[in-house]
Amino acid sequence: MVDVLDYPERATEPGLTLLCTPGGDVESTTAMAGAHATIMLFTTGLGTPTGNPICPVLKISTNTELAERLPDLIDFDTGPIIRGEATPDTLAPALLDQIIAVASGAEITKAERLGQHDFQPWKRGVSL
Repeated sequence: MVDVLDYPERATEPGLTLLCTPGGDVESTTAMAGAHATIMLFTTGLGTPTGNPICPVLKISTNTELAERLPDLIDFDTGPIIRGEATPDTLAPALLDQIIAVASGAEITKAERLGQHDFQPWKRGVSL
């Protein structure tokens, strides 16, 4: 990890940066795109159908049931970890390969295929 930023600071160093964003899915991806993210890794337990018009959003399911129920939305399934069939270390190479494929343009995300180009700026304070 190279940096931790507040909303709406801009990432300036190559590498993994954490960004303080609002809890809303579309607001958070908009904030990350505004910070100049190259790719977003979006973990989901519900299968939020969101993407971003500026930056690819790779959706990672927390369970296989979700990945099987929504195969058109989920890019990577981490369910084998919860079931005890894999460890983070054994799945990490496949996830890294997919991140590189998306970041290099060799593969597009499910959100891009579906035209999920969501954008919602965040106004500090309560948002609904």
